[in-house]
Amino acid sequence: MAEAHQAVAFQFTITPEGIDLQLSYQALNQIYLSGVRSWKKRVSRMRNRVIKGVYPASPSSWLFVVIAILATMYMRSDPSMGLITKIQIHKDLGETGYLHSGQTMVSVLVFSTLLWLSLILALRFCLKLLLSYHQWMFEQHGRVSNVTKVWVVSRFSTFRKPLLYSYQTSLPHLPVPAIRDTLSRYLQSVRPLLTDPEFKRMTKLANHFEANLGNRLQRYLRLKALWATNYVSDWWEEYIYLRSRCPLMVNSNYYGMDFLYVTPTPVQAARAGNTITALLLYRRKVNREELKPVRSHSTVIPLCAAQCERMFNTTRTPGVETDVLQHWQDSEFVVVYHKGRYFRLWVYRAGRLLSPREIEHQMQRILDDPSPPKPGEDKLGALTAGDRIPWAQMRKQYFSSGINKRSLDAIERAAFFVTLDEEEQGMRGEDPAGNLDRYAKSLLHGKCYDRWFDKSFSIVIYKNGKSGLNAEHSWADAPTVAHLWEYTLATDAFQLGYTEDGHCKGEVDRSLPQPQRLVWDIPSEAQVCSSLAVAQALADDVDCHVFPFRDFGKGRIKKLRISPDAYIQIGLQLAYYRDRGGFCLTYEASMTRLFREGRTETVRSCSNESTAFVKALEDGEAEEQCRRLFRLASERHQNLYRMAMTGAGIDRHLFCLYVVSKYLGVESPFLKEVLSEPWRLSTSQTPVQQMELFDLKNHPDFISLGGGFGPVADDGYGVSYIIVGEDMINFHVSSKYSCSDTDSHRFGAQISKALQDIMTLLSADTKTSLSSKGAAQPQAKKLL
Repeated sequence: MAEAHQAVAFQFTITPEGIDLQLSYQALNQIYLSGVRSWKKRVSRMRNRVIKGVYPASPSSWLFVVIAILATMYMRSDPSMGLITKIQIHKDLGETGYLHSGQTMVSVLVFSTLLWLSLILALRFCLKLLLSYHQWMFEQHGRVSNVTKVWVVSRFSTFRKPLLYSYQTSLPHLPVPAIRDTLSRYLQSVRPLLTDPEFKRMTKLANHFEANLGNRLQRYLRLKALWATNYVSDWWEEYIYLRSRCPLMVNSNYYGMDFLYVTPTPVQAARAGNTITALLLYRRKVNREELKPVRSHSTVIPLCAAQCERMFNTTRTPGVETDVLQHWQDSEFVVVYHKGRYFRLWVYRAGRLLSPREIEHQMQRILDDPSPPKPGEDKLGALTAGDRIPWAQMRKQYFSSGINKRSLDAIERAAFFVTLDEEEQGMRGEDPAGNLDRYAKSLLHGKCYDRWFDKSFSIVIYKNGKSGLNAEHSWADAPTVAHLWEYTLATDAFQLGYTEDGHCKGEVDRSLPQPQRLVWDIPSEAQVCSSLAVAQALADDVDCHVFPFRDFGKGRIKKLRISPDAYIQIGLQLAYYRDRGGFCLTYEASMTRLFREGRTETVRSCSNESTAFVKALEDGEAEEQCRRLFRLASERHQNLYRMAMTGAGIDRHLFCLYVVSKYLGVESPFLKEVLSEPWRLSTSQTPVQQMELFDLKNHPDFISLGGGFGPVADDGYGVSYIIVGEDMINFHVSSKYSCSDTDSHRFGAQISKALQDIMTLLSADTKTSLSSKGAAQPQAKKLL
């Protein structure tokens, strides 16, 4: 262990003969190698800063410009039109004693550098203009404007290979929509949910807001947009996440699952070894910026990568009024929880990353450790699962000094948190459906004390080798974590691999020190028990249902020329209507990462068009009419999604206006009512971003289950789904047992039936078209 090595690197004893100095050369060598690794990282960061700073040009292009200017000067041509001579006179280089050629060289270097910087700024400006153009998203196939055609040609211009953060300064800023447009879109979104008198009252409130307070708040918001990188993200992080005082578990944190059908190894320690190695390899790529910038689906448009910065070495620390996200530049260890004990596991030795086999060896040592937990230690993690204020008070009182502080610092500064769970999870067994539901609940909340919910993410390795993760929400959104988890699963299964007996590959250095047991002194367990009681009540109330929908997938949906996401969202509206007998305000998460530091925007999926289709289908109207209404609803949904992605959403703008009103100390009945409306159906699609990592044709069983989250409203549903391959959609449904109107299994059955009924409706149209074509062919032969 590095701390132990440093402590005994040198010793000295004062004797009558003098000072007896003893050096541990092995320990000094370890410290030296760790320092070399640290300096290599610093040099790498400095190099990347230079490369990013001049992107889309390259540092070597400076030399090209200098040579080009010198060549033209040698041919007695002045490309600077006299500027080089003026620089020479301004610097008065003659007094320095340089020869005339030396004076000219310095002037050429100065001019070439200025010209080079100007070209970089011009290129960056052009790149920003290209990335700011979003009209292409709204144009139909076959009806592309000339501007978009020019843009398509321009966007494929050859730039050098970008680093992870190369595009950051070229991404456009999120625009502030016109307040009239936002209010108009809002009223249109709530129209199907309100009666005529209710809609008339809401319209009156919106008009009064626009005519009076709205424009004043808008001016402040535009001022912030001019000053800040993103006018939404900092307030969204602070007021939606960090200032929330309710438990993170279930309410905010979300989970990700392992492969559906495959467990790469049944050996728990081995699975932990490969998983930890894969995560640390991903961190290395992030630190070196070797990851390719994430692109928008089926395009070359880069997305903002700012969320990757706080992925590792990050924790959310509790406060009485607001929490704080703390991030450290580096961490050479992880913290492992097993049977109520906490261990610090160093994953670097002598500046190198331990091999998967060595990490497995260390994990097995933890599993074999027979020592019992100290008093109050086993359920300590419950503090992170309960309410935030008691945890903040407890932290200040008992964890601000001494051994408790040192142990807590180890957890908070760790690269991430690992739980070696004593249970077995996964789909396999006598009750596959029930097993998946229990698997989801285990990842969402576990035992309420065997996860550290404050960490940016925690990895769970089960006894039978199954794995999963639980992620804190404030630092990043699900697609960022999904990208990490895709890489981890693929690297674990296809690159690192296992031996025939299920162990990690590689050799073991038997001189590795034992994992370090963290020590605690918990004088009172009362608050731990209180937080555990709160968390346990919350966990027991969550009804999770996970099911793979195998009847068809995006392949069949796309053949109907329909967006798979629109198809699923309209299916959810139909399912909810059948389940509850009406419609509700529906939240679908859309990303705004086309803009710098963008996070999410809300797509209000319950629209006039989708409700019209559902009512027509349920009322038994003609199939042709239902199909026409479905097409309209699908087009409307796609348009809503595009508008949300391009900064023309509703809810983030209204949220920021509300924050400004609070800062100014003014009340708005309109904003207060809008922001208090419950989202009884909260939905999110988990995107598959790195299909090149998974060869589903040759390895069809390596299908990801995706992940899920808890219900947003006490009387509502949370629905997450992932479209895997061409023939499967995995759903995660959550609700609360305490609400008699909701049932996750019942709603899951309604979702399946709704998707099937819509496909039956649309397929009938396809069969009719094919029959018509078949009947027309003989007629055509007769005419010939």
